[in-house]
Amino acid sequence: MPISFLTWGRQSCLQPALSRLVLSILLLSTGCGYVGEPLPPLANVPSRVVDLAAVQRGARIVASFTLPALTTENVAIRAPLRVDLRIGPLPDPFRESDWLAMAVPVPEAPVEKGTAHYAIASPAWQGKTVAVGVRVIGANEKVSGWSNFATLPVVAPPPVPMNVSAVAVPEGVRVSWQASGGSSFRVFRRTGEEDFAPTGDAPQSPYTDTSAEFGKPYNYRVVTIVKTDADHAAESEPSSEFSITPTDTFAPAVPKGLQATPTPTGIELSWEGNTEADLAGYRIYRAVMGGPFQQIAEVALPTHSDRMVEHGKTYQYAITSFDRSGNESARTTPVEAPYE
Repeated sequence: MPISFLTWGRQSCLQPALSRLVLSILLLSTGCGYVGEPLPPLANVPSRVVDLAAVQRGARIVASFTLPALTTENVAIRAPLRVDLRIGPLPDPFRESDWLAMAVPVPEAPVEKGTAHYAIASPAWQGKTVAVGVRVIGANEKVSGWSNFATLPVVAPPPVPMNVSAVAVPEGVRVSWQASGGSSFRVFRRTGEEDFAPTGDAPQSPYTDTSAEFGKPYNYRVVTIVKTDADHAAESEPSSEFSITPTDTFAPAVPKGLQATPTPTGIELSWEGNTEADLAGYRIYRAVMGGPFQQIAEVALPTHSDRMVEHGKTYQYAITSFDRSGNESARTTPVEAPYE
């Protein structure tokens, strides 16, 4: 009888613990998260374009922008996208609804690497200030908001520069052209298979491209820039191209300040160092008084010690500079040094 009572008592004590263990396992396996209302579906509206830019080039208004990659909810847009680009007179004051009432659509243009480029004929807008805007339409027909608006005054096509030429000069390449007008000019350069890129502006011809390197082939062309207001300028169509591979045929400057000083061990020569970037060194010429000059040394620094001298003779010295292309300057004016 005592044994039966103990067994029953142990079972009675274990039952609550087992119940709690089973309940814990059930909670862990099913989770205890809150179940709320279902989320609303995504709107999937494309984000608006924010980098629309436009400029007049010749008889065209060139507009470009980057297509959005995300929706307004930062979700990737599913292709394809359609583009609605329009141009119209700029209302004063500007109201989007007034502009939209007068704006006309422009046929879609190709997109390259996510960037769209549009070319709009400018004669119909000449003499007016226009605004260009764009919006995109998703595959689900959802429409973005209008982009930033690009505004510009439209003028007669600026004149194209003519007779472009280029020559090598010590500083690089000098580009020249003829033009009948313009506020300034922009010079473009292409190296090898690269695209043309602006290398600098000039108020008039010529322009020196100091970044050009001897021995490299270049193509140049020039564009006229006409200032249309404080914030805008129109560009001409580019000129014809001119090709050149500049060659270094330009000697360094003649060294300055040559001095010859006799010492007990010889004659010490010194002069001012040249500053050319491609300087390679100096050549030393010597003559015994009344005789011809002969080269006696080639040095990299502006100093030289002549130990091959004899007492009782008077020597004359002259030096030249030379560059890495082998171009040599004229000689300095000779200096005399009697060696007693």
